Amino acid sequence: MTHFLDISNTETGDIRAMLDRAAAMKAARAGRPKGTPDDETPLAGRMVALIFEKPSTRTRISFDVGARQMGAETMVLSGADMQLGHGETIADTARVLSRYVDLIMIRTFEEDTLHEMAEYADVPVINGLTNQSHPCQIIADVMTYEEHRGPIADARVTWCGDGNNVFASFAHAAGRLGFDLTFSGPAQLDPEDAPMRFAAQAGRPVRIERDAATAVEGANLVVADTWVSMHDSQTARERRHNLLRPYQVNAALMAHAADDALFMHCLPAHREEEATSEVMDGPHSVIFDEAENRLHAQKAVMRWCLGV
Repeated sequence: MTHFLDISNTETGDIRAMLDRAAAMKAARAGRPKGTPDDETPLAGRMVALIFEKPSTRTRISFDVGARQMGAETMVLSGADMQLGHGETIADTARVLSRYVDLIMIRTFEEDTLHEMAEYADVPVINGLTNQSHPCQIIADVMTYEEHRGPIADARVTWCGDGNNVFASFAHAAGRLGFDLTFSGPAQLDPEDAPMRFAAQAGRPVRIERDAATAVEGANLVVADTWVSMHDSQTARERRHNLLRPYQVNAALMAHAADDALFMHCLPAHREEEATSEVMDGPHSVIFDEAENRLHAQKAVMRWCLGV
């Protein structure tokens, strides 16, 4: 069974195949209305289940539109619709869904939910996000970097902010694709050990630099993410803002990066918090290319999982 659960357990050659296919599929759709099918419809006759325990904009729309463009039908389900893991075990849900659909994408909280779904499903399972990782985002981010600047191997990437799930997948990608990654954020929000160990064991140890300007010096890519979650309390939000304010990506910080550096943010963004509008709408920013590329990356991931 070909699941896409994380960058860390996907071989480099497979990641590269997804990136190449995503770029080719994007080029083939140039200028075409979004609702029209691709020239190839490799998912014709397939049913794709899209499960959302956590709400989403880009993940939901990109998977839904992408599956439809490739000829599939989609079924969008919330955790409340299914009572996932409450009224029925996740294992039993996986077994039942496998009788109805050809592919499952799940966006959930706990990594264990994802892995139990994959263990008991008889169809491929895709990680649409967990609290620990967000591999689909990183496929889109690497695709975006490479369409603007060429191969990401040996590029200098700096992450400013919280060592969260998206950063974890960046660390996995550094190990798989061979780029240098620096984390710049407060010690209280350092990344978890596992992705740091993975990158180090792959020969690309992540550098930690507390001073944001030093961390960004000469960077080819600067990345930020939201400082707060929709589930954070007001007290937690205030604490995070106080910790992360020195890591805001603004024009003064970007001035330390390479002249042709790119800026990315996976969105949604809280403008004037993790990044200023001057940067987000400025010449370094590729955030909307990055958002669009979720569509093409998701399509490539689905095709890879189904072997079509």
